Amino acid sequence: QVQLVESGGGLVQAGGSLRLSCAASGSITSMYRMGWFRQAPGKQREFVVVISQRGATTYYADSVKGRFTISRDNAKNTMYLQMDNLKAEDTAVYFCAGSRVSRGAYYSTSSYDYWGQGTQVTVSS
Repeated sequence: QVQLVESGGGLVQAGGSLRLSCAASGSITSMYRMGWFRQAPGKQREFVVVISQRGATTYYADSVKGRFTISRDNAKNTMYLQMDNLKAEDTAVYFCAGSRVSRGAYYSTSSYDYWGQGTQVTVSS
């Protein structure tokens, strides 16, 4: 059983940057897909971005396209989310997720078997 642990969240002013990390307790090489989701207070968890097994393919939510960049280092068992030009509406708890199999839509929470505990990102305007 792989455990995922996020880090790097915090408080930042609008226009600033943060880099989130998602460290796995085991190998992520076999993770078919890994992604980031976020959940703002009173809202459902929403898709942010996904990356394929070898990192060749990525899909971003329109709301973060051009500002966020996902990457993964399979040798370090870690995934990253570089967030630039942050906006107040990016404020949320960010979760990393992974799946060893191709199941369902990449933007659906039900398509992922492994989840981290989340890290808070707060953007002040």
